[in-house]
Amino acid sequence: MSFTLAIVGRPNVGKSTLFNRLVGKRLALVDNQPGVTRDLREGDARLGDLRFIVIDSAGLELVEDDSLQGRMRRLTERAVEEADICLFVIDARLGVTPADEIFADILRRKNANVIVAANKAEGNAGELGAMEGWTLGLGEPLRISAEHGEGMDDLYRILVPFADEYEEKNRHNIPETDVEIDPDSEDEDVYQAPSEAKPLQLAVIGRPNAGKSTLINKILGEERLLTGPEAGITRDAISVKTTFLGTPMRIFDTAGMRKKAKISDKLEKLSVSDGIRAVRFAEVVVVLLDVDIPFEQQDLRIADFAETEGRAVIVAANKWDLEDDKPAKLNELREAFERLLPQLRGAPLITVSAKTGKGLDRLHDAILKAHAVWNRRITTAKLNQWMQVMTEAHPPPAPGGRRIRLRYMTQIKTRPPAFIVKSTHTDKIPESYGRYLVNGLRESFDMPGTPIRLMFRDQGQDNPYKDRKKSIPSRLKKHVDAGKTKKGKGGDLSD
Repeated sequence: MSFTLAIVGRPNVGKSTLFNRLVGKRLALVDNQPGVTRDLREGDARLGDLRFIVIDSAGLELVEDDSLQGRMRRLTERAVEEADICLFVIDARLGVTPADEIFADILRRKNANVIVAANKAEGNAGELGAMEGWTLGLGEPLRISAEHGEGMDDLYRILVPFADEYEEKNRHNIPETDVEIDPDSEDEDVYQAPSEAKPLQLAVIGRPNAGKSTLINKILGEERLLTGPEAGITRDAISVKTTFLGTPMRIFDTAGMRKKAKISDKLEKLSVSDGIRAVRFAEVVVVLLDVDIPFEQQDLRIADFAETEGRAVIVAANKWDLEDDKPAKLNELREAFERLLPQLRGAPLITVSAKTGKGLDRLHDAILKAHAVWNRRITTAKLNQWMQVMTEAHPPPAPGGRRIRLRYMTQIKTRPPAFIVKSTHTDKIPESYGRYLVNGLRESFDMPGTPIRLMFRDQGQDNPYKDRKKSIPSRLKKHVDAGKTKKGKGGDLSD
């Protein structure tokens, strides 16, 4: 997804019809009566080879009170602020109305990228109204018919330059992940510390009102982000570049993420999507909890999502200054963390106070270590020595009497670390044995918390040890020399 396009305009100008055409589905209600759309609807749009997010908004009304129309207008204005591009739709058959002129002025102030689309311009009936679109001072009007699909080629040509622009911006911000490495290299020192040119990218996520913006303001040393007692006051993902205790970072503050069932406000749905996108821009993710209500289901889903995306994860318990029995509470948090998030075994659990700033030094150190582990490189020689010890301590199972043999192991990627084990009977290896090896990697190579990808592959012809198959292991050589092993007994000693 390269950019976000918000469709705005007066009621009943055809916004929902255009939305349905762009997403290729009948997702938005369409009716001749104005005001049918009363909230925001988001969809994945396709136009030729372009892929982008499109937002269908309620009709802009000339009201600013707390009535339904007033709330709809505020919702739409917020969508305009968050969108990369606004498609301002007017009715070509009616021409430019006084309300259109007022809304055009609002769009000029709120969004730099505005495209005027004169809808219902099929035939001669809408020609004059489309020409009137010039008077809005927002550039050449685009003549379209959302109902009949006319003008979509012209819309595509207008959007292509924007797509290229935002793709370049995203390419600059998206971190390198799943970086392939040379398995034959014996160089372990591949970690590059964050720099001004490549700052560490950090996302702070969590449920509403957990103190995310307050924490970032404390890191920045100034009130840069809006805070307040109302849950969900931060609506979009905000990127702030700073230096945190000497380390260059780009920090993403995100809107609070709630259970879908509790997201009644459509704008909050957009905020959840933005929070998810912020995780994808990050290298390290801090899951911020409220110490009074830790590890609710949504906290677990947030942490699991970050792990699934392959990001290093840190859990931070906020409002620690308000806790009375700190030792007991800390033990309770650790027990719950290990029990509920086994996939993040060993991930740092840091206690902080965003209000007072206490614990920020520990948080900083945990972020740097998590980033270094995320970039960890282990040589093939060390991995195979380690695997031999692990399999001797706990051999793989032998389903149906056929032994599973782990032949060879190597690391193929960093950010996060990924490993391949060449083996026999890979379809018979239980998940529990994979977890045994992953936990062993964490403990033996000091890799707490970071996602570890471990894949089993059938033994092929590329085993680097294949030429050694006929050799006898040194631990058995003395038995051969002493005549204690007999031909035909014990099978192939190389197995």
